[in-house]
Amino acid sequence: MGLGKIKSLPDVIRLLAVRWTGQLTDGIFQSALASFVLFSPERQPDAKSAAAAFAVVLLPYSFIGPLVGTILDRISRQRIILFANLFRALTLIFIAGLVRNGATGVELTIFVLVAFGVNRLILAGLSAGLPLLLDTTGPEGRTTLVSVNATAVTGGTVMVVLGGGVGIGIRNLLEGRVNADQADALLISLSSITFLIAALLALLLKKGDLGPLPHEVRKESVAQAYREMVAAFIFLRKIRDCFLGISATAIQRSGLTALTLMALLLNRNTFNDPSNPESGLAGFAFAITIAGVGITLGAILAPFGVAKFGRHKWIRLSLFASATLPIFLALEQNELLLVSTGFFAGMAGQGVKVTNDALVQSKIADEYRGRVFAVYDVMVNFGIVSGAVIAAFILPASGVSALLPALIALVYILFAALGLKKRNFNSDFSPTN
Repeated sequence: MGLGKIKSLPDVIRLLAVRWTGQLTDGIFQSALASFVLFSPERQPDAKSAAAAFAVVLLPYSFIGPLVGTILDRISRQRIILFANLFRALTLIFIAGLVRNGATGVELTIFVLVAFGVNRLILAGLSAGLPLLLDTTGPEGRTTLVSVNATAVTGGTVMVVLGGGVGIGIRNLLEGRVNADQADALLISLSSITFLIAALLALLLKKGDLGPLPHEVRKESVAQAYREMVAAFIFLRKIRDCFLGISATAIQRSGLTALTLMALLLNRNTFNDPSNPESGLAGFAFAITIAGVGITLGAILAPFGVAKFGRHKWIRLSLFASATLPIFLALEQNELLLVSTGFFAGMAGQGVKVTNDALVQSKIADEYRGRVFAVYDVMVNFGIVSGAVIAAFILPASGVSALLPALIALVYILFAALGLKKRNFNSDFSPTN
């Protein structure tokens, strides 16, 4: 299914408008934060401080994830997405004020945590609600779901990268007119406005369009959220297809995060003069942009790969492919190899991600989908933070390391070879259908 077919699905177009507007804003917001925290002249990051930034953003959500999943299975997801975008717009106003004043303390950390936590709630709600806008029965329905997921994720990735480019471009235009902190604050203020637009776009969807369906709304106390999370995890273990796919996604994202940290330090402190952080930011932005192109291509190729090899084999082949370029990066670190590794790892990794998203959406009944996607998010978040922490202990401030990319390649190969064997899957078993 291409964009032409999606044009005949107006509710899907509305959902994509909300998702892509929010992700464009994410790119602008993240570029401003990266500039302020990691590429300011007075702040020279090392691996541990950069890893701490990943942990600060992601780990707390992993603890509120159980509550998020429970909420998504109880309350209109359209209303959640609407009010979460409004709340995030308000949060960014406070962050802009703190950045303008050069604040880097606990108060900024708290507001950033809230902003990113709310973002995960929005994305989980959009993912959980998407299958309700499609007919997913039969082989054609499953192909449709893979294709729409690929389009949603591809467009979202493009928007994040585009947003980052827009942010860096606007910041360059402001250079010399205002100081660096004021420029970053203006970018975050712009992000607040575009999150407000995303909230208004959510009004184009009806209250019940994204579920949960009336007969699926759960009435138990929210206090049971964490027990339900454990139950959802146990339930997910029974559907090994989904559990292995989520595990593969978490492992792949763990390695990709470690490579991102390596790219940040190499561009900031080795490939460019550390006293000229603007050059480092430009180099890092270029590497991320090329990785984004790879991610886009991976999402486009996924439906064709699934059609030829099947979902399970495509996930396995994609994880094997993710290991190839890190092997070469372990032998030598230069800008060409780094950018090539980002491109190829992004492309192969996105094949894992979009294929598994569709697998989970098609295997899990809607009444459980919110909680399962919360488990999904928590597992991937822990993978990302683990990758950042491991990289922090291995990488020197220069970012130069043979051990880190070699370790990433080894983990990918071992899990693909041993964990994703055909006999480990049970593709005909779906107790939620």
